[in-house]
Amino acid sequence: MRKHRFSAAVLGVLLLIGTAGSRAAAADSSTVAVQIDNFSFTPQEIKVKAGSTITWTNRDDIPHTVVSTDEAFKSKALDTDDKFTTTLTKPGTYTYFCSIHPKMTGKIVVE
Repeated sequence: MRKHRFSAAVLGVLLLIGTAGSRAAAADSSTVAVQIDNFSFTPQEIKVKAGSTITWTNRDDIPHTVVSTDEAFKSKALDTDDKFTTTLTKPGTYTYFCSIHPKMTGKIVVE
């Protein structure tokens, strides 16, 4: 019987450690990176929590922009390795595109 109690206690500690690790991972996910490369946004669609920060980095050798269709955010023209960052606090779906190359599109779902 004592072996079972000890095992249950060890299991409980392991579960707490695992839960703490999950919380840390969730906290780290409040910043999301999007790459601009080969005339596309990668990932093209992301889901984030309200208050998350999204950073786009242009890896192409030509300029691109990041513009939401509802004008919630808009970057200047980003040269190679330039970054644009925005924080989205309002839940909803934000679609965006490159105003220089309108076929480049992406979507952010804020929960």
